[in-house]
Amino acid sequence: MTHRALALSVIRVLKSHRHKAYLVGGCVRDLLLGHEPKDYDIATEARSDQIQNYFPGSQMIGEEFGVTLVHEGEARVEVATFRRDREYHDGRRPSGVDFTNIPQQDATRRDFTINAIFFDPIEHRYFDYVGGRADLQSGVIRSIGDPQKRFIDDKLRMLRAVRLAARLDFYIETETRRAIERCATRITEISAQRVRDELSAMLTERKPRAAFELLDEVRLLSAILPEVSKMRGVSQPAEYHPKRDVWQHTLLLLENLRTPTVTLAWGALLHDVGKPDTISFGNRIRFNNHVEVGVKIAESVLMRLHFSNKQTRRILLLVANHMRFSDVTAMRKSRLLKFLQMEHFDEHLELHRLDCMASHGKLQNYNFIRGKLSEIPGPKLRPIRLVNGDDLIAAGYCPGPSFREMLAWVEMEQSECEVLTKDGLLAKLRENFPLIEYGKGS
Repeated sequence: MTHRALALSVIRVLKSHRHKAYLVGGCVRDLLLGHEPKDYDIATEARSDQIQNYFPGSQMIGEEFGVTLVHEGEARVEVATFRRDREYHDGRRPSGVDFTNIPQQDATRRDFTINAIFFDPIEHRYFDYVGGRADLQSGVIRSIGDPQKRFIDDKLRMLRAVRLAARLDFYIETETRRAIERCATRITEISAQRVRDELSAMLTERKPRAAFELLDEVRLLSAILPEVSKMRGVSQPAEYHPKRDVWQHTLLLLENLRTPTVTLAWGALLHDVGKPDTISFGNRIRFNNHVEVGVKIAESVLMRLHFSNKQTRRILLLVANHMRFSDVTAMRKSRLLKFLQMEHFDEHLELHRLDCMASHGKLQNYNFIRGKLSEIPGPKLRPIRLVNGDDLIAAGYCPGPSFREMLAWVEMEQSECEVLTKDGLLAKLRENFPLIEYGKGS
């Protein structure tokens, strides 16, 4: 069963028990725009205990807010009771809610007009209490009620406004936009994880450049990512970056992203984050050590936003290695192979392509790597090490720090030699690492 089919089934059951029940929120917005929603949400006058009785196996996922998860197979639908929110005290969620039977009251507590349209899919009727359909037709993101109060109540709504405007190619209504600009510095009062997730969504949705340009215009970028904001106005050598400062160069990378992973998208955003702090002028503009400085700055950003250790390492490797492609044609065979064997090398290669297209447009090194990848058989690109630590011990070597050096030599030798057996490799190893020096009897 699909999410949509389950949503229709749930509404039929609720209506059979004489409850009002409607699709609401982003799914109605997307349906009106002609898009298939990812998720379906239902609003109803039925209370959570009634919903759980009607749908055995459903789960309460927000008891204080009257939200129940109904699922069947892989299909999932959130069903929420109409409610009014009480005052907000933590800039995140209301101090409490009052359940109601009146959908108008539920509509007016929502964030933007285009997200507050109710739709009865059985009778095919829309219920629009806040002018959402008109704003949808005009391409407007408009806050419901007093925008400044809405953003102070839940500060994440400022980021949601930007993300929606960029994704839908809408504009933010004047008073709503002014309220974001006035409240922008308060965005840091909410959890870093919530900010991280919104930024990651902006970077991986259809218009990341538009999202980050808008973040900059409404003063949110300097509040959240001052390190990225510093890129604006930082000049670059004209022969590599004609008419583009570091900020414009980065925006062009974001514009050319195509369904990226979260790690690649953040790697694109942060790859040159070290340039503002390393710029120097002489006979030409230089950014000495901008990669090393950029890795440290990027690490600080990722830690502040509470990225996982795994994602942090993956993004930092993208920043650390993005300049290595300039040397690929001069690399010795073993060094090049080791470079190609990096985990998630496809992300590194794509970042290099994006970097080139956003600067000088030359893809010689990119095409060189693509050619090498097509020439190297899979087992060679991901080889099984012929000799390991146990083999060294069995051959008479004494375990210790020298093992790291010997195993590194084994890896290099395997990459350099076309045909090599385990016995042949051990024989060559003994020539380079004599047992008299490295063995148990040494």
